[in-house]
Amino acid sequence: MLKSLAALFFYARFLLPFSAIGHRRRVAARPAPPFNFSGQRWCVTGASGGIGRAIVLGALRGGAEVHALARDAAKLEALRNEAGEDAARLHLVRVDLSSLAETEAWAAHAPRFDVLVHNVGVMLHEHRTTTEGVETSFATNVLVPFAMTAALRSAAAVDAGSLIISVSSGGAYGAKLDLDALEARVPTAHDGFMAYAQHKRAQMELTRWWNTQADGPRALVMHPGWVDTDGVRSSLPGFRRSLQRVLRDGAQGADTALWLAATRPEPSPEGGVWLDRHRDDEHAFAMTRGGASAEALSCFLNNRIAAAKSKRK
Repeated sequence: MLKSLAALFFYARFLLPFSAIGHRRRVAARPAPPFNFSGQRWCVTGASGGIGRAIVLGALRGGAEVHALARDAAKLEALRNEAGEDAARLHLVRVDLSSLAETEAWAAHAPRFDVLVHNVGVMLHEHRTTTEGVETSFATNVLVPFAMTAALRSAAAVDAGSLIISVSSGGAYGAKLDLDALEARVPTAHDGFMAYAQHKRAQMELTRWWNTQADGPRALVMHPGWVDTDGVRSSLPGFRRSLQRVLRDGAQGADTALWLAATRPEPSPEGGVWLDRHRDDEHAFAMTRGGASAEALSCFLNNRIAAAKSKRK
């Protein structure tokens, strides 16, 4: 009962700002000319559908060369068809973004990117593990993006002139970062919704961590509002039924990522998460403050990567 009431309060609190209505209002206050990405090379993960697909198509329209990463080959080919004349600048990369081995192998030979968009994200209500022994949603949402970024830096594929954009979620407003809860190691205790909130909170701390690294890329984190994606349809069907009329489409969800890449605002020492071209506070409730630090998170993830690699040997 208490959990249901908390969810109701949460949805009521963010209904207007995260809806399509909220998007139209805030973007109107900060208009921009058509985005120009000519001469840039982008990498977008989770590119075959939803927000990732819209980011890829928006970057292509702006003149960028785009490497689109996803697991589903058929959906990637559909993306190529949708790109039309821009498909000449589209590179399709089939890779399992829950696999450290596959992702790091690709990153070792990747070209240099001006923009890296960590968009891939999953909410799994059933506990699953990868072949490397890592809970699948944690691997996809946090561990692999962290490892991919490190591998790309080692390969000089991202550098001080590159920009990392992480696509978070309003769900992060419901969690304080807790390293013990970040990966669901006990199957019976797995809560897909809360795990997702932890992962999205972790993205904010990773952004802070990347911005402290000498000669590293700048990093920004945004969230797209509530978007009607395949993931929402499968993971939150009741939520979608109730709010379908006000959910955003993929282009509205992608807008802030494209705007950030076009304008490249300087990261703030206070952090912050971008929504509809405006920087908001990372915390909507006092309960989410005081979680694990960015440095502690990076140590935790490095240890988890080492453990996963040890299991592969």
